[in-house]
This record gives sequence, structure tokens and C-alpha cells, in this order.
Amino acid sequence: MLLAELVAVSDRVAATPGRLSKIEALAALLRALVGDEVGIGVGYLCGRLRQGRIGLGWAALLEAAASGPPAIAPSLTLTDVDRAFGEVEAARGAGSAARRRQIVGGLW
Repeated sequence: MLLAELVAVSDRVAATPGRLSKIEALAALLRALVGDEVGIGVGYLCGRLRQGRIGLGWAALLEAAASGPPAIAPSLTLTDVDRAFGEVEAARGAGSAARRRQIVGGLW
């Protein structure tokens, strides 16, 4: 599943006042997830990464966003983003901050 699809459903749920409508939107999204996407998608909807704290702050995200233009069309899948966050979390030692910025910049 594309990350953009999950974000669109999350936005729709946030803007929807009716409880049943929220449930229907989330249920449809959850039914569409397959394999590893289930754990990743549920975590993202709850505001949690599977990796836990990955050592990436707002400043790094803002820098990555400013590093170049965004993609013309959504192309990132949940597993792409999860894999990148796993690489960010695993980056340790000398040069790790630069490596984290590079990985996140690649997502943009």
C-alpha cells in the first residue's frame, strides 16, 4: 500500500465527525493491508514506529524536506518507509547523523 493512501484515510478520519464513518474508513484501510503492511500501518495510525525511537528529530526532517523537490506522484509504500526507518535506527557511530539525513532525504 502506498503511504499516501494511509495518510489520506487518516486525514479523512480526522475530519469526519461520525464515529461509524470513522470505523468504516479504518476498517476498509485495514482490510486492504497485506502481510507486513498490517503491523506497519497500524503502528503509523497509532503514531508509533515499529523501530521505536530512531534518533531522528524535527530539524533533520525539515532539512530533508528542504533538500529538494518532492516526488511528482506518490510512490512510497509502507514497507519502503519502514525499511528506511529501520536503516535510520541502525545507523550508529561516526558519520551516523549524515547517514540518517541521507536516508531520510532519499524518501523525499
